[in-house]
Amino acid sequence: MRQRRMVAARSPYGLESGHLLLIFAAVLLTVAGIAHTAAVGLVDSQVALGFGALIAAGELARLTMPGNREVAPVSTAASLGYALLLDVGGRPADHPALQVVAVMAVGMISGGLPHLAVGRPPRLDAMARRLLAGSLLAFAYRPMTGFLREIALRDNWWPALGVMAVLGTVMLAADVMIAAMLRSEQVRTAFGVTVRDEIRMAAPLGAAVAASGMLLALASHSMDLTALPAFAAPLLVTQVAFRKYAGIRATYLQTVRALSRVTEVGGYVEPGHSRRVSRLSLAIGRELGLSEPQLLELEYAALMHDIGQLSLRDPIPGGATVLADPAQAARIAELGAEVIRKTGVLHGVAEIVRRQCDPVADSPPLASRIIRAANAYDDLVGGSADRDRAGAALERLRLGVGGEYDPAVVEAMARAIDHLDPRGV
Repeated sequence: MRQRRMVAARSPYGLESGHLLLIFAAVLLTVAGIAHTAAVGLVDSQVALGFGALIAAGELARLTMPGNREVAPVSTAASLGYALLLDVGGRPADHPALQVVAVMAVGMISGGLPHLAVGRPPRLDAMARRLLAGSLLAFAYRPMTGFLREIALRDNWWPALGVMAVLGTVMLAADVMIAAMLRSEQVRTAFGVTVRDEIRMAAPLGAAVAASGMLLALASHSMDLTALPAFAAPLLVTQVAFRKYAGIRATYLQTVRALSRVTEVGGYVEPGHSRRVSRLSLAIGRELGLSEPQLLELEYAALMHDIGQLSLRDPIPGGATVLADPAQAARIAELGAEVIRKTGVLHGVAEIVRRQCDPVADSPPLASRIIRAANAYDDLVGGSADRDRAGAALERLRLGVGGEYDPAVVEAMARAIDHLDPRGV
């Protein structure tokens, strides 16, 4: 029943209900913004076009950060700058909030079209989040611009700066909460865990982007539209650095995945074993509330948990270490950890692999206990989708609870298996 409910919550395109609701809200905002702007006319079209062009350029240069987070720092900073604008070169900026929505939407769509043309469609949920965040700020801030501008003209910018900072912080907090809710639904983990992950992974970049948007709005007072290229250049340079970092992370994971296949190619384990153990381990880790950095370390360790089998002269039949002598299994884990340790950068992963055969009484790391249980389950079930076989394997693991297997891990595994898509195993 639980599995049917989860499948029903997905759209035919693989999006969860929360993502669809967010996209629907963004579409409504876009239609309202464009319709209102078309009806009343574009206020200060030159400024609107300038900011719209910068938003489009930012969308064109969007990137994917660790955790499959799509971000567009330049686009977001330009959107926030336009929402917070008081004046441009001394000319009052009196555009309404709905015009801000229209300029953001048109800019984002324009910047996404080239990607779409070459087969790299933007993530609609990520684009909708950026639009919604900027819109919330615009609706809260634009009604106060007249009052704040009068104070600023008396050379007192502090009230305006304070309001910008407060609303920017509220917008950032709301964006983190929305992102956490969507991620919780997507990866099937506790909301509190995803909030913690979003604060750690996304909030620092979001704070920098919000500060850049504020500076862009303030700089437009004295620099006119020349503030746009002046601020866009350093943001683009920073984005290049982020892109390199994200690329290194992605290459690193691909390398680990390729290395994990060596045992399969050599005939030491069944095809797909490491990938299935990794996938099940991550599902268990999410059930137990592991953070994103812990899950990444768990994924590395799960992919390489059997690499010590390469030292065997005669492979274990089927690679099933659950059926091996405990001393031999421990020796395989020790040799695998030594191989990983020689990389010089995966010491935590090596320790997880080394202790995967330790009894529960020795208090091995939680990741080690997870991998031990996931490995045993896959050794017994393999790629089979037979529910009776899966049930028998779980019962066998429950018999080893307290000695070989952690009871909390086994119960989390039972819950995880209940909603894992068998087609992905």
